[in-house]
Amino acid sequence: MYSVLKGSSYFLAHTPDMVVHNGTTQTLQRKIDPDSEYLKNISNHLRSYEDCVTYPPNQVYIGNMTPEELEKIEMPWYDKRVESQRQGTFGEIMPQDEFIGMMKYVDVFDLVKLNNEFSKVVSNKLKAHPLLDQALVAKLDEEVSIEEIQGFIKNEHAEPIYFEGEVVGCVKAAHNLDDTLFAHVIFENLVSKASCTMAILHLMQQTGMNKDTVEYVIECSEEACGDMNQRGGGNFAKAAAEIVGLDNATGSDVRGFCAGPAHALVQAASLVKSGVFKHVIVAAGGSTAKLGMNGKDHLKKGLPILEDSVASFAVLISENDGINPELNIDIVGRHTVGTGASPQNVISSLTSIPLEKAGLKLTDIDKYSVEMQNPDITKPAGAGNVPEANYKMIGALAVMKGQIQKPELADFVKQHGMVGWAPTQGHIPSGVPYLGLARQNMLDGKIQRAMFVGKGSLFLGRMTNLFDGISFVLQKNSGVQEEAVSEEQIKQLIAESLRDFANHLAGKLED
Repeated sequence: MYSVLKGSSYFLAHTPDMVVHNGTTQTLQRKIDPDSEYLKNISNHLRSYEDCVTYPPNQVYIGNMTPEELEKIEMPWYDKRVESQRQGTFGEIMPQDEFIGMMKYVDVFDLVKLNNEFSKVVSNKLKAHPLLDQALVAKLDEEVSIEEIQGFIKNEHAEPIYFEGEVVGCVKAAHNLDDTLFAHVIFENLVSKASCTMAILHLMQQTGMNKDTVEYVIECSEEACGDMNQRGGGNFAKAAAEIVGLDNATGSDVRGFCAGPAHALVQAASLVKSGVFKHVIVAAGGSTAKLGMNGKDHLKKGLPILEDSVASFAVLISENDGINPELNIDIVGRHTVGTGASPQNVISSLTSIPLEKAGLKLTDIDKYSVEMQNPDITKPAGAGNVPEANYKMIGALAVMKGQIQKPELADFVKQHGMVGWAPTQGHIPSGVPYLGLARQNMLDGKIQRAMFVGKGSLFLGRMTNLFDGISFVLQKNSGVQEEAVSEEQIKQLIAESLRDFANHLAGKLED
């Protein structure tokens, strides 16, 4: 029987200072032209925490709004506000100071140093957080002066940590010669680990799972931790599991650029369906590198910096309970080596080809979850409406195959597609933002099937010119539970078989 999706969580950390000091667009610009107008003006275009929380797409991400409700709000959305709160159905939006505290919370090598005054304020806030282990929060009570922090930055090449434009701490290098352990990389890795940890904590709370029942964790972000001898050796999965307290779990990292989460989910579903593990978590931390990625284009058009939040997610894949939606891994689309790069070939390999093998049409899928990037971010940057473009390609394929008529294309996009709402953090928008909503829609009987499509750009690694992609179908549970067979029943079956065989032999002898 298929494995099931038992829960999903989504987490955002509003990090405007990390946009300025850690986003790749900004750090490269600082190297090229530190006196550029862009760097001079960027701080005037940062959003407040309240702006981030009341931003409609962010409320969809944490589950307080639906894509249908978002679509009713006239674009652009950056100047719109909705009634909202920090906590959502699927997770939360954490303010920057607390998230900086989380970097210290997940640090096990004493590389994060926070100044006394800042640390005390944040420690009091994190002590009130219901999901955190107070023994780990106590690490924030370490006494470190701002003078010591400035010394680490000046003399040991530590990476500064900023809050509201002021240095409040630093991340020390883990090695003075190994550039994969330099402070800038450790900073990125701790941000990814902290955000991944928060997503898993929310997942455990939502599902009510006993931590000891989780046996495996797959982390599928776009970061990679290691050292000079194995730059991507890992293991974010086990590192986050340790902090969460999943003492009975092991795990590993899966990488595939934006397609990584879809690959990881297929692997998790397979592990559970095969009986290797009963409960597997798939999770991913966020990326500081992509903060403010399209910032230059946003500023040119008078917009605020919209890519100002680190995003993460976590999902629980479990053995079939007869209730939760099933991951049908008999319907898996694959962008193979021979698929090629033409849009028609790519979309066919991931949608129509696997569906046809299963005897289904493109119209048999209620909702497609593709690259669910927020068009409020991508359109001003010249990338257009990414989800809409994907839906039009799927619809055009349905027209080519005679499953719908050309005049029905717009209706197909409306009916089977959704407006995008996810942050542009690479792997984060790639199908997975809809998992939580799809599960709820299936439990409520609103839809029967959803197809999740992950696509990746392998050529970015300069090892191949290939694209990548994989897809799977989530479907309403058939309601049939797998019956466990007891040891006594097995003995009885064996005895019956032996008796039947003996009777058969006796009959032969009589003949």
